[in-house]
Amino acid sequence: MKDGILERLRKGPVLGAQGYVFELERRGYIKAGPYVPEVVLDNPDALRELHSEFLNAGAEVMEALTYYAHRDKLRIIGREKDTRRMNIDALHIASDVARRSGALVAGNICNTWIYDPNKPRTFKVVHDMYEEQVGIAASSGVDFIIAETLEYVGEALIALEVIKKYDLPAMITFGATYEESKDGYDWIDGCRKLEEEGADIVGFNCIRGPSTMMPLIRRLRKRVNGYIAAQPVPYHTTNKLKAFQFLKYGGRSAFPTNLDPFLATRDEMAAFAAEADRIGVNYIGICCGAGPHHVRAMAEVLGRMPQASKYSPNLSEHSLLGTGAKLRNSHEKRFLKKWK
Repeated sequence: MKDGILERLRKGPVLGAQGYVFELERRGYIKAGPYVPEVVLDNPDALRELHSEFLNAGAEVMEALTYYAHRDKLRIIGREKDTRRMNIDALHIASDVARRSGALVAGNICNTWIYDPNKPRTFKVVHDMYEEQVGIAASSGVDFIIAETLEYVGEALIALEVIKKYDLPAMITFGATYEESKDGYDWIDGCRKLEEEGADIVGFNCIRGPSTMMPLIRRLRKRVNGYIAAQPVPYHTTNKLKAFQFLKYGGRSAFPTNLDPFLATRDEMAAFAAEADRIGVNYIGICCGAGPHHVRAMAEVLGRMPQASKYSPNLSEHSLLGTGAKLRNSHEKRFLKKWK
């Protein structure tokens, strides 16, 4: 019997890889704007291929692509009737790929854009949407549930309540667009509250790049005793523009379709993974904008040799750059110094 997420975290960091929606949009299978994962039903082979690429690159968790696969988002594009089938098929695809190497399978729920702390009637709407998705995931035999990119602590608590009803490990991560949650919590206090209420893993995903997520993670590690997660976007956010939604290109918003000039390199993401491991982050990953080359570099700096490492760079064999020596790139030695 394979170890579950908590058993694996006890042994060392687990490498996750998210960002399916952005990568599949780049490949032409998801529409920017609604970002609903229609690819699950319309082009399942494209989704299966991306899961496979992330798995080969070293990802240890296959997260089902059910981000925004809830009734409200599907209603907007006229596909509400496909809600159940989209969730079931996404879970089956993730499970099929995970079985190739013993990777874990995570169900997924996310921010709803419905929750309003001043309108209690929205609480039940959100609860019912999460109930539907988590119920399907639980019946599909997932190993744990990731509730991600949440901006309200109140919404995160609803997600946690639903997950725990099914007796599944819960990983809850916030999208820290602003300096505090939309319902007024300091981010670290919000994580602590979730941990106190029974969340198994807490932390952050998406929104912030490595340089602007790292300060939050350092604070979190000092104030939370349990497992923590960090999955930044691979973009060059700054102290002035901490979220990738705020980046500008040519005087206009770069988000979401003109972010290419800000994309982090594989070595920069490896440096983030190395530093996250050094300070004690337990679940290390990457979010929107991720490519398999980022994942492989992160896996290798964490000491793994995934299948894709067979094709890792070896510039000693390059006709112009080679020296005859085995100069395989050492991400940690070259780039870890930036975090010192």
